[in-house]
Amino acid sequence: MNVAETEEKYSQLPEREGSVQKVRAEHEGYAGAYGSERTTKNNAANASESKKGMLEEVVSVTNLNEAYKRVKANKGTHGVDGMKVDELLQYLKENGEAIQQAILGGKYRPNPVRRVEIPKEDGKKKRNLGIPTVVDRVIQQAIAQMLTPIYERQFSENSYGFRPKRNAHGAIEKSRIHIQEGYKYVVDMDLEKYFDTVNQSKLIEVLSRTIKDGRIISLIHKFLRAGVVVRHKFEETELGVPQGGNLSPILSNIMLNELDKELERRGHRFVRYADDLLIFCKSRRSAERTLEHIMPFIEEKLFLKVNREKTVVDEARGIKFLGFSFYEVKGETRVRIHPKSIAKMKAKIKEHTSRSNGMGNEERAKKLGRYIMGWVNYFKIADMKKMLKTTDEWMRRRIRMVYWKQWKRVKTRFKKLQTLGVREQKAWEFANTRKGYWRTSGSPILSTTLGNNTIKGLGFLFFSDYYRQVTA
Repeated sequence: MNVAETEEKYSQLPEREGSVQKVRAEHEGYAGAYGSERTTKNNAANASESKKGMLEEVVSVTNLNEAYKRVKANKGTHGVDGMKVDELLQYLKENGEAIQQAILGGKYRPNPVRRVEIPKEDGKKKRNLGIPTVVDRVIQQAIAQMLTPIYERQFSENSYGFRPKRNAHGAIEKSRIHIQEGYKYVVDMDLEKYFDTVNQSKLIEVLSRTIKDGRIISLIHKFLRAGVVVRHKFEETELGVPQGGNLSPILSNIMLNELDKELERRGHRFVRYADDLLIFCKSRRSAERTLEHIMPFIEEKLFLKVNREKTVVDEARGIKFLGFSFYEVKGETRVRIHPKSIAKMKAKIKEHTSRSNGMGNEERAKKLGRYIMGWVNYFKIADMKKMLKTTDEWMRRRIRMVYWKQWKRVKTRFKKLQTLGVREQKAWEFANTRKGYWRTSGSPILSTTLGNNTIKGLGFLFFSDYYRQVTA
């Protein structure tokens, strides 16, 4: 089945006539996306005047407009229908009530997701993302907003991923505390292709224990079974939760909360962030027994698969968790950045400071700055002052190399060096050097003329400077 046929099969809304006009004023008022509360009461709520259930709350004006704001803020790419986030407001104004009625009447049919593949850290394998249409994103977000407060009361204190007011930093600190208290061996659990292999029937069963409005369960099931478009061909989705949808994070937590409760029942110390799980033990033998005993529950009760090659029992200092690792100094457990995370960061810096990527220096400085800020904000809880200092020195040398390569001709180099304050005779001598780009970038020719302050004045941000700023 091709994309055109797929869209026809799964279309649930009035077709757009021509191209949807872009919103002239983005902040004109989010409430306009779904009309007024009175309109909704006159139309949507008539479906169940005497009895309002959770589905009516999902499609309420307040909830849908909050969902729209979230989708708008997160931006993101288009789904199979090609509609962009910027086109969403006008489309919802024109078709919002029809969408509400379709949902309440059980006639809403989600579109299949668009498959996007992104490389994993090792560069060899790829992670499958499923990108829903922007309209489906709003509806998924509306459902997620209803599920979150309900399940937050059930979720474990040891779960940190995709939850309000919880993050990776909390997971790392809790792990550090466990290690500090003597639980120095861990089961580093790897669930093989977790998002792609979630058993949908089991997930629906778990959901049904708490969510008593069967229409909500039915709508979620429709999203799970909507299918995927891969290279213009439709494929069924009988397994998995599409990674990339607004519902996926909370659905994955709902499923893995079953594992959390079992680990708590058995008295284990653990930390989970999404499908990344560490179980802490006091000895290697205890960790091995824990792994042996918990695998049957995961595979036979939850119908998930443990990746036996990647699941390991090791000392806590030997594992990589969320990009961090642990070490001990004078009896104190501390946090540092895992070497693989540092290597990944340097590869990104190399990409931005490549001599032949066609990037202008102003754009290069902006992209580097954005990357550095994001990276430092994530890893700032780790001990990294010395590492940042050497990284900055290496990065500045690469930036000098870029400029030297751009100047190319002797005359250009001569003029640029004079502009930077080098005396005429010395500038001519430097401009005629036969040293290679990398060697020149580390020599006095550039380390003195394109000094640290000069590079900073060109708009470049240094790791150490930003780290001091955010940790002051």
